[in-house]
Amino acid sequence: MASDMEQLVRQRLRGLRVAAGLSLAEVAERAHLSPSTLSRIETGKRTIGLDVLGPLCEALQTDLDTLLGTHDEEAVVIRPEPVEAHGQIHWPLTRNPGGAGVTAAKVRVEPRRRGRELGVHPGRDWFYVLSGTIRLSLGDRVLEVHEGEAAEFSTMTPHRFDAVGGAAEIITIFDRDGQRAHLSGSPT
Repeated sequence: MASDMEQLVRQRLRGLRVAAGLSLAEVAERAHLSPSTLSRIETGKRTIGLDVLGPLCEALQTDLDTLLGTHDEEAVVIRPEPVEAHGQIHWPLTRNPGGAGVTAAKVRVEPRRRGRELGVHPGRDWFYVLSGTIRLSLGDRVLEVHEGEAAEFSTMTPHRFDAVGGAAEIITIFDRDGQRAHLSGSPT
């Protein structure tokens, strides 16, 4: 059993390194290891010590739970629970909203009687309109995004989205900055 777990961790280490486009030398330098030590860890010629797991997680910008797969036993079916924030209802569609990676959510956007300030934050936003129409304000431009259409834009452009003519529902994908700004920070 321990050898199966070690093998899985080795595969994940190598997979994360390759997915990030990093060489053995780059990860080894970040983790303060020699490239040959990292190679031996990945190939199973060296035992994975607890003393190297922390630095390797840091070097690969992941956490120990992800590397060890402590959440792998959880169900893959997600039953979203609605969360109300900023007058909108969100249904998180990914586990660990706000964690590493991206957060997907279904959002019900209600029309507003008065406009809000345009927001700016690092990153990119993407959304797909399931029903209704969204008015997307991007700086001086105003676009209407209808049912079945999607929008993607740099969030360094001042932006805001509102429902037009009734409630709209969207699926949206945010990076960590977008999640903070839209689902837990100030609304944009």
